[in-house]
Amino acid sequence: MQEKSLPVATRLLLDSVGPTDQQAIKSVFLIVCSRTQSKGTGFLLSSGWILTNHHVINGCQETDVFALSYSGQRVSFERLFSDPHVDLALLKPARRPDGGLRLRTDFHIPIGTQVCTWGYPLGYNGPAPLLTVGHLSGYATEGAPAVKHLVVNAAFNPGNSGGPLFVVGEDAVAGVVVSKHAPISKWLLSIIQTLRDQPSGMSYTATDEQGNTKRFSEAQLVAEVLMYFRQMTQVVIGEAVSGEELKAFLNSHGALPS
Repeated sequence: MQEKSLPVATRLLLDSVGPTDQQAIKSVFLIVCSRTQSKGTGFLLSSGWILTNHHVINGCQETDVFALSYSGQRVSFERLFSDPHVDLALLKPARRPDGGLRLRTDFHIPIGTQVCTWGYPLGYNGPAPLLTVGHLSGYATEGAPAVKHLVVNAAFNPGNSGGPLFVVGEDAVAGVVVSKHAPISKWLLSIIQTLRDQPSGMSYTATDEQGNTKRFSEAQLVAEVLMYFRQMTQVVIGEAVSGEELKAFLNSHGALPS
């Protein structure tokens, strides 16, 4: 695409970064599922596949999902593979975009290393992604058998899920953003769920971005607002699936980048 045809904000962004970040920006996509209204981030691999989190496209078929690039280009998909255990998903574009990212060859990253991700945090629809920067602060495991996660003191938001994690100054993928920390007690979560399950009482009607209408009871509306503000809480700690787990997942589907 000719630079002059890019959105102004995208041109400003590309002009302000070096070649390494330009490559990352051009390989990151906003992922949208029309069936569930879920949004997240994904990135193009040099193998031609786009990778995101399972929870971003959970409940969706490949025909329900599309991606938007930094330039506003829309990408549709013809195949989808997903693994809920490692929370990763692969999408095969109907028409392969140019470029793509490779994996980092050394997945050992010293604690304290500055890392970053480009993505589409909640409420931001681009077209160009936004940068989030932090430091690798530790490790965690998820599920059984255990999946290795990198713990990062960065403000990952809902919507950053599925974004590539880089060591600052590199464009090789070191991990995949998967979650943020938003602590809440099981007791409070059970109260919110009780509100969500209460359909009686005064009702309200809302319309989503696709023009679909949905009816909420007063209790359900309160629950939705509470969950929204919980998601927006910034504890400035997030997690990413490690590069080792990512490589094993890609290898199992024959999608390793060259």
